[in-house]
Amino acid sequence: MSRIRYRTADVNGFRVFYREAGAREAPPLLMLHGFPSAGHMYRDLIPLLLDRYHVIAPDLPGFGQSDMPSPTKFTYSFDHIATVIDRFTEIVGMSRFAIYVFDYGAPTGFRIALKHPDRITAIISQNGNAYEEGLSEGWDPIRSYWQQPSAANREALRAFLSPKTTHWQYTHGVSDPASVSPDGQCLDNFYLMRPGADEVQLDLLGDYKSNVALYPAFQAYFRTHQPPLLAIWGKNDPFFLPAGAEAFTRDNPRATVRFLDTGHFALETHAEEIAAAIRAFLPG
Repeated sequence: MSRIRYRTADVNGFRVFYREAGAREAPPLLMLHGFPSAGHMYRDLIPLLLDRYHVIAPDLPGFGQSDMPSPTKFTYSFDHIATVIDRFTEIVGMSRFAIYVFDYGAPTGFRIALKHPDRITAIISQNGNAYEEGLSEGWDPIRSYWQQPSAANREALRAFLSPKTTHWQYTHGVSDPASVSPDGQCLDNFYLMRPGADEVQLDLLGDYKSNVALYPAFQAYFRTHQPPLLAIWGKNDPFFLPAGAEAFTRDNPRATVRFLDTGHFALETHAEEIAAAIRAFLPG
């Protein structure tokens, strides 16, 4: 299998859309995307890896082409998302695999690692945080909602869902904004504008506090199991600071940390560099 395939899996009645590429007998790599994106954020990276790895990149529940049921029918929490993706890996036949985690994909993947430490062969964390020192002041409005989940504080978070904010997330910290394709951000904005998507995303912004509460457990996992770990970070990320990448070495001294001169969506500008780092880090 040398081309990318676009598939769906039935996870106990929940439709998960995913991209798949590479030979099935090759080392498996699960790619988990972040907010407000979907598996399309890996559109430039997958072709650079498919000759060596069996890559699977699902859209998380409520994102992209995966199902987005009403919050009255599906609880949008990171625990629930991780449960769906955990079962998804079993359905598509991933028994032991490396994970590439970014943004929301990090607490999703780290939950799976906590539950099945024997199944995780390696971790690539691209701006996927697990330490409080990695959280910038950009989280302050969201923290206010965690501390006081009032209607006013929830309403204030709608600014994170605007096309202007999406564009800013893609271009902040990038030396040449003209080098950032509009394709990914336009798709993100399309998905954000679907009826009901705003409430889904506000629920998840509110539940992100559950990830911070699990940071000590994630860190204990890194200390205890010492998985091969590559933290490759857009150093100009306005949300996840370089200190969050450096902190991995505190619990896993063998972790490799590398910084790129770009922002949050590092793949938009540095896909080739990230692919080369993965190929050097991950046996193939």
